[in-house]
Amino acid sequence: METRKLIIDTDPGIDDAAAITILLSEPSLDVKLIASVSGNVGIEHTTNNALKLLTFLNKDIPVAKGAAAPLLRDNRFATNAHGKSGMGGFEFPEPKKELLLEENAVMSEYRTLMASEEKMTILTLGPLTNIALLISTFPEVKEKIEEIIMMGGSTERGNIGIYGEFNVTIDPEAAKMVFRSGIPITMVGLDIGRKARLMVEDLEELEKSGEVGTMISSLFRSYDGGHVEEGVKMYDPSAAMYLMEPELFETKEAFIDVEIFSPLTIGATVVDYDGTLSETKNAAVCVDVDVDRFRKRYVQRVADTKR
Repeated sequence: METRKLIIDTDPGIDDAAAITILLSEPSLDVKLIASVSGNVGIEHTTNNALKLLTFLNKDIPVAKGAAAPLLRDNRFATNAHGKSGMGGFEFPEPKKELLLEENAVMSEYRTLMASEEKMTILTLGPLTNIALLISTFPEVKEKIEEIIMMGGSTERGNIGIYGEFNVTIDPEAAKMVFRSGIPITMVGLDIGRKARLMVEDLEELEKSGEVGTMISSLFRSYDGGHVEEGVKMYDPSAAMYLMEPELFETKEAFIDVEIFSPLTIGATVVDYDGTLSETKNAAVCVDVDVDRFRKRYVQRVADTKR
């Protein structure tokens, strides 16, 4: 089987953990590196959470610590949704510190990309700070990147501002740089995660499936205040599922830019499908998802995951 080489850039985070878990059990993916970034919680927590998850799953994948703050702005965290540590809804084992590289995430991503004989995919589940630093410091890596699949942005309203989605709004300058990079991008935005929800019966199925399912369900039951009766919004898992099963999603080509000046709309992703701005289209945008199939396939993938 031909495998797709992957770098995961992430800020774990409960839904990050739910996404990474299914990615690591997919035989067609070869995850070469997990890079942490400050986002849902601070960089020490996100790095430690990545290590804890890998230790629980018995996966020996190198982890590189990334940016501790946005390019130009102060940190803002999402502890209201993810808790103080970012992944407090489950008792994880002590992390294997030997998985942590001495090199920072930007250098590790650079070396991983340049050492690869074929182009690689980057999946981003957090703010785009590391990626902006990578492509601005080492522009030659653009030729080694097949695609960036990002969870971030919105075609509708936001969740940290009126129009700003968290991952983009935390570091809008970084997101703007990435959208302008010329690298092929697919945006799996906030509106898709709001549609693709796991319901209470899905969490119950996860709990029946074994240790991994129990871990995912436990995290989700503490996520965003624990309002599981409304369904659990699957933001990062949507991007992971798009990578593995794109047929579940409908996409549309667009020009995307990021607002970095207006205090009213900071972090808004301006999505132009129709050429209104007379700009060249620079991204594919997920505009719909088959929710029923998504739920079934996600639960099945977790059930198939072995420690």
